[in-house]
Amino acid sequence: MVRIFEKVMSSALKEPGGKVRLFVTAALADGARVVPDDGQAHYLLHVMRAKAGDRVSLFNGRDGEWLAQIAEVSKRSCALQCEKQTRAQSGTPDIWLCFAPIKKTPADYVVQKATELGVRALQPVFTRRTIVTRINEERMTANAIEAAEQSDRLTVPEIREAVTLDKLLKAWPAERRILFCDEGGDAKPIAEAARNINESAYAILTGPEGGFDPAERDLIRSHAFVTPVTLGPRILRADTAALASLAVLQAMKGDW
Repeated sequence: MVRIFEKVMSSALKEPGGKVRLFVTAALADGARVVPDDGQAHYLLHVMRAKAGDRVSLFNGRDGEWLAQIAEVSKRSCALQCEKQTRAQSGTPDIWLCFAPIKKTPADYVVQKATELGVRALQPVFTRRTIVTRINEERMTANAIEAAEQSDRLTVPEIREAVTLDKLLKAWPAERRILFCDEGGDAKPIAEAARNINESAYAILTGPEGGFDPAERDLIRSHAFVTPVTLGPRILRADTAALASLAVLQAMKGDW
């Protein structure tokens, strides 16, 4: 099955506009030469079995998407030459996801799916009940890049350094509304709250597996830029709450 998949994908490389996409940091322009990093070169040459003349799509979050031809090939490396722009650069809705880190596999899942859902920034937040105490930003970035490549995004979400809840709220820009996913009984349904928000910049704040400490809930609610919201009558897992709230906000205020 793997060999069949690789054969199909290898054929796709030869088609103009073939959807093998790579995120690169180099500038993209007509005739620009791009050298992929070691991991990308290995993927192209040894996983996808690419040859000189095959084409891939490139994006860097700034210059749109470009169709590029593999112009040079060596045993361990290759060079790509941009031929034409296939899509102009476009942004994503200004939505941040602030989430309490959870166990490794769900955290990977949250990063991947939040990227697919169009989030602009991912902000890990340490709360009193957060079990995870260390964040692998490199792993988060790799997951975000892979999800952006696969989902046709032209940008990769910003991965931010983890901060405590107190620090997050103290430094928060007042013009950005936080939709606080609260388990309290007096919060508005998230769709209703989103419909009535006038700000153009938003964030979603979700808690850890055990929920927010009561003192943390009071602290969050004390800020004028916070709107408590509910996600319905059922208790959702932390990763489910993050993705469900993103989907609702995208439908109400984003690019859906």
